[in-house]
Amino acid sequence: MTLEIVSPEAKLFSGQVTSVTVPGVDGEFQMLNHHAAIVSILTKGDVKIEAVNFAATKEGEAKFFVGNDKKHHLTINSGTLEMKDNKIIILVD
Repeated sequence: MTLEIVSPEAKLFSGQVTSVTVPGVDGEFQMLNHHAAIVSILTKGDVKIEAVNFAATKEGEAKFFVGNDKKHHLTINSGTLEMKDNKIIILVD
């Protein structure tokens, strides 16, 4: 599935991923390939990305870190997410 993460300043990531875990208002949830369509508000926490070949954009490189779970993490204050047709778009603040 395709993931795109965009902040007000720049696109932080765009690429193929195997899973994405996000901090939802009612708790953390994960999306895998062919997840049902969803729109959600995100709260403060980490977006966790699992990808075979992870490559953040030049603008996003310094914002990601690898956690103990071996996933790439992006700490956010808030955001919105839309997943439809195997494409996830996350707008972060």
